[in-house]
Amino acid sequence: MTGLPDTAAIVDAAITSRRSVRAFLPTPVPRRVIEDILRVASRAPSGTNTQPWKVYVLTGAAREALSRKILAAHDDPAVAATHREEYPYYPREWVSPYVDRRRKVGWDLYGLLGIAKGDKARMHAQHGRNYSFFDAPVGLMFTIDRVMELGSWLDYGMFLQNIMIAARARGLDTCPQAAFTQFHRIVMEHIGAPANEMLVCGMSLGYADPEAVENRLQTEREPVEGFTTFLE
Repeated sequence: MTGLPDTAAIVDAAITSRRSVRAFLPTPVPRRVIEDILRVASRAPSGTNTQPWKVYVLTGAAREALSRKILAAHDDPAVAATHREEYPYYPREWVSPYVDRRRKVGWDLYGLLGIAKGDKARMHAQHGRNYSFFDAPVGLMFTIDRVMELGSWLDYGMFLQNIMIAARARGLDTCPQAAFTQFHRIVMEHIGAPANEMLVCGMSLGYADPEAVENRLQTEREPVEGFTTFLE
């Protein structure tokens, strides 16, 4: 059978199978595959075709060196305290239902990993896994020119989503990571980004480890009627 139903099923499968993977296999991802994903993702819409995204791909020694630098800062409380995000990703004041969803996904993950409430050492270590890209062979860093405004950040989100969906279509998984923004000074220096660029986020890319317990996490979604109003 051909036509829209088959096409819709393929696209829907790529979208609905996307998840934030937190444990990857060391299997390399060929450069041509990464380039193909970015080429497809670049078809994302942007206001007046501004295409505000800039991408830095880290593999091998470059990825490992960045991980070492950030983990050294992350594991030293005095040093970590000197690093702050350049923009507020999360709200300054949490309210329901957002704080409830945030807590649930956090405790669901910790539950799978056997991390008890109050076990700050293991929580810290798990958060630090972000900075090793959860062992993914590919780390991506995304930057934006500082002259761009909020609309371009909205465009950027569509580009990031395209990357994650294109990766799924190729049997790969991802984890978008705002955690890197705290250490933006370390990241930007390491990747050689110019001063006019600002770090948006990082992302891990690779093949999910099917045996890792953390990859069993299934996050919930609100039903359509919970967030939609139809006006006729």
